[in-house]
Amino acid sequence: MVSLSMKKRITFIFIVSALLLGLLVVRVAWIQFVRGDELQAKAIDSRLRNIDIKAKRGIIYDRNGSPLAISVSAESVYAVPSQVRRSQRVDEIAEALAQVLELDQEEIKNKLNKKVAFEWIKRRVPDEKIQELKKLNLPGINFVEENQRYYPKGTLAAHILGFAGIDNQGLSGIELAYDKELRGISGKIMIEYDAAGREIPNAMHHYIPPTDGHSLYLTIDETIQYIVEREIDQVMKVKQAKRAAILVMDVKTGEILALANRPVFDPNNYADYDQGTWRNFAISDAYEPGSTFKPVVAAAAMEEKMVKPDDRFYDPGYIKVGKETIKCWTRNPHGSQSFVEGIQNSCNPVFVTVGLRLGLDNMYKYISGFGFGAKTGIDLPGEATGILVPRNRAKEIDLATMSIGQANAVTPIQLVRAISAIANAGWLMKPQIVKEIRDSENNLIKKIEPEPVRQVISQKTSQDLRAILETVVSEGTGSKAYIEGYKVAGKTGTAQKILPGGGYSTSEYIASFIGFAPADNPRIAALVIVDSPQGVYYGGQVAGPVFRNVILDTLRYLEIPPELPAKEETKEKKLVVPDVKNKAVNDAVKELKKLGLEVRIEGEGEIIVTQLPPAGTEVNQGSTVVLYTQNAEDQQVIVPDLKGRTIKEASKILADLGLGMAPQGSGLAALQEPIPGEKVEKGTVVKVKFISPNAEPYEETIGP
Repeated sequence: MVSLSMKKRITFIFIVSALLLGLLVVRVAWIQFVRGDELQAKAIDSRLRNIDIKAKRGIIYDRNGSPLAISVSAESVYAVPSQVRRSQRVDEIAEALAQVLELDQEEIKNKLNKKVAFEWIKRRVPDEKIQELKKLNLPGINFVEENQRYYPKGTLAAHILGFAGIDNQGLSGIELAYDKELRGISGKIMIEYDAAGREIPNAMHHYIPPTDGHSLYLTIDETIQYIVEREIDQVMKVKQAKRAAILVMDVKTGEILALANRPVFDPNNYADYDQGTWRNFAISDAYEPGSTFKPVVAAAAMEEKMVKPDDRFYDPGYIKVGKETIKCWTRNPHGSQSFVEGIQNSCNPVFVTVGLRLGLDNMYKYISGFGFGAKTGIDLPGEATGILVPRNRAKEIDLATMSIGQANAVTPIQLVRAISAIANAGWLMKPQIVKEIRDSENNLIKKIEPEPVRQVISQKTSQDLRAILETVVSEGTGSKAYIEGYKVAGKTGTAQKILPGGGYSTSEYIASFIGFAPADNPRIAALVIVDSPQGVYYGGQVAGPVFRNVILDTLRYLEIPPELPAKEETKEKKLVVPDVKNKAVNDAVKELKKLGLEVRIEGEGEIIVTQLPPAGTEVNQGSTVVLYTQNAEDQQVIVPDLKGRTIKEASKILADLGLGMAPQGSGLAALQEPIPGEKVEKGTVVKVKFISPNAEPYEETIGP
């Protein structure tokens, strides 16, 4: 007979067992039904290894379908370290990989000993080396096909295209701005392994194919881009500049037809270049534009009816604004002139006067209207806004300096858009760099239409100013940009560079030229900027010829016919240069100008000590006579600028000034010591280096 205590113990054991069993059932139910999907996914994940297969990036074309960036296939080498170690051939495999792939053996060995499921050995390996490795049949060493970005035109349009990294990601330029559209969707290879890390034969091998990225059609024209890069390389070579930029824009649509910067890099090997060369100067950097900003001031004043083309101004060589004096760029005052002549002469006192008439409120209204101080919205990364003097802090002197292109800093893309608006009946357009987006089957995904922003000036103001800017090229300081048969409108610019600590450099300048053509029915606008050219630095002489060559070849390429008959050759009137030595400067100038000759003064004296050409020389009417001056009692003289003079001419000039000459080389004077403008004692010997006149293809004459 079972005792009561025994029954209690049995009951207790039964209850405890039932409770434990119940908890076990609940736990199993929790694992199976509540966390079943989660744990099953983890189990699959622990035995499945994924290898990402990057999608092929879309192709980048120019506007006519010429490929500028493509993707090519290349195989990469990876290891499954557990399989390598299981083969007990780690040292042998590391040595073989190092020998074929030209890598460090110890580094490879460290990778093969890592406690990881997957390790890259080398990405994008040449095919001959891949074939060599495959013949070795190394355990745990596998291969996967990847895509590599390739730029078939090398450095062409490098700052527009940018570059893509080793993991198929856009890092710069269009590659970065449109990375989402270009990169596509990655695929995967899923392989099943057991707990020991061994691949299970005939187990789950799942392949998810990648989806290739969309392709882009840019607004860039490859031929115009070649023209621009040819000219920018030439001016960099000739002028030994620090950097340069050229932009060409369709004035009616805002499409960028070409954009180039120097220094440049090859996007195929971007890591081999200094990162400073990656910077897109035309988009990302701001600078004081100098006289190329004057068309904006003229447009504002004409639109507000603050000035008329025939208004008269007087230039004594400077203008006073409060306590400050702003000089004109030339030593010879322009005197009385119309507004049109003031633009032709790029006269600072005229534009300061016009700017003061306009006033701060109107000035800022049009600065903002033309898009300065804000991003243009171009689809390229790193765009700058420029730097404006804050309106609430601007003073009268700021207004004066703004009027001649100082005080405010703008980006090249802002400036070329502004001149395009002046050419395009006052309509400001959003700059456009991409025309279309298409999928891998060439189906149209998106077409990007031209986008007008606002009308800044009226069609009448645009028409009048176009005609005035055309005379700058045909009659004024922009003569180096003149193209036979075409009406070309433009403006020169020579801006002193800002020093890092404030103030302006006296030795480094930014030479530029901006304009459009044809002037009557504008199609294209261009801006040329040359930073710190050596030797002659004036925008008209340095950037003008570059602008002319770019515009001429672009007009011909676009099959825009000439609109003017060729100029008839006329027999120029010949004059004999009179002897004005030992005469007072004013008397000499009057005598020469009365004959129809131009005059340039060298030195600050009151008496003419020598002249070029010498007396008795036969020259064309309108030729320039250079007069070298000195005070009779002075024992010190100012060293003249001998650049471009022959040995005979330089020797005579220096001798008449009481200076000696130590010549080197032959040809025309290129370098001298002491430098022009320096005061020295009479009798000082000036060292002059002469070089062949064929050394520089651009004619270099003094100008704005």
